[in-house]
This record gives sequence, C-alpha cells and structure tokens, in this order.
Amino acid sequence: MKETFNNVISYLKNPIPGEDPNKNAGYRIKILFHLFIISIVTSIIITPLFSLIQELQLVDFETHKLEEMFKDMSFIKILLLGSVLTPILEETFFRAPITIFVKPKSFKYSFYIFTLIFGFIHISNFEITTNVLLLSPILILPQLLVGGYFGYIRVKFGLLWAMLLHGSYNGFLFLISFLFE
Repeated sequence: MKETFNNVISYLKNPIPGEDPNKNAGYRIKILFHLFIISIVTSIIITPLFSLIQELQLVDFETHKLEEMFKDMSFIKILLLGSVLTPILEETFFRAPITIFVKPKSFKYSFYIFTLIFGFIHISNFEITTNVLLLSPILILPQLLVGGYFGYIRVKFGLLWAMLLHGSYNGFLFLISFLFE
C-alpha cells in the first residue's frame, strides 16, 4: 500500500503518459484496492475541515444539492445513479480525453486541467455564496485529490479502471452516508 501511495504521489508531481506494462489482473485489482483505500483515507483526513467550516457556519452543508436531489429517491436508485451512471459519465468526460495528449508537456497540462475542472465542477453542489467561492479550494479538495487518483489509474490501467475506482469510492460514501442517516 505504501508503495502504491508513493507511486501516486510521485506521479501527481509529474504526470507522464504511459500505461503500466503489468497486465496481470491480480496486480491491477490490488492497485485498484490500494487506491480505493487511499481515496477513503484521504476523505477521512479532510473531514475535520468540513466539520470546522460547518461549526463556524461559513457554509451551509444542509443545502448541498446532492442532499436535495436524492431526498425522494430510494437507496438503490441513489446507489445506481451515484456509483454507476455518474462515474461512467464523469470519467468519460474528465479522464478519457487526457491520453490523447501524448507529448509530455501537453499531457501534463491536460492532466492537471482536467483534474482541476473535475474538482471545480463540484462547487456547483453548493449554493453559491461569497463564502463558498472563497472556500472553494477547501470545499472541492476531496474531488481534486481523488480526481488525481482517478487520473492516475486511468492512465496506468485504462478508462474502465478509473470508472471502477470512481464507482467504488462513490458507492462506499453513499453506503456510509445511508448507514449514518
């Protein structure tokens, strides 16, 4: 796990195109699992920032658009929408195009630009206020970080793997949210 984490951090510092030559399914599933755990731990580490922002009443998390959108849906519909449809659409839009840039410099820029757009598109989940705009880098920090992880696995293993990681991550968060509701 530590090696996967170090590889991802190193990659995020200097993303370069190139698929992982190891096609072994067991190896790829292991890396997918490592990235899933890293994504969850990342979210757990960031959560106190959101608690502080809520406690200081800087942003109203009760008006988060996902809450509103899902309020009348069954858990199965929420799970299918959030863990299957959304990852397919978002990965197709935000991760699929990055590998068309093959020159290292243009690839690096495309990797970062698509990751930033992926993160900042999620600010639309909040009611836009001055505080939301000022705190947007913190509010979208989870999406920025996991967007980097999704980008890493997309480049190394392919688009389907990014969809699987994204879907697993979202599914886990929805499940935890549902259990604590």
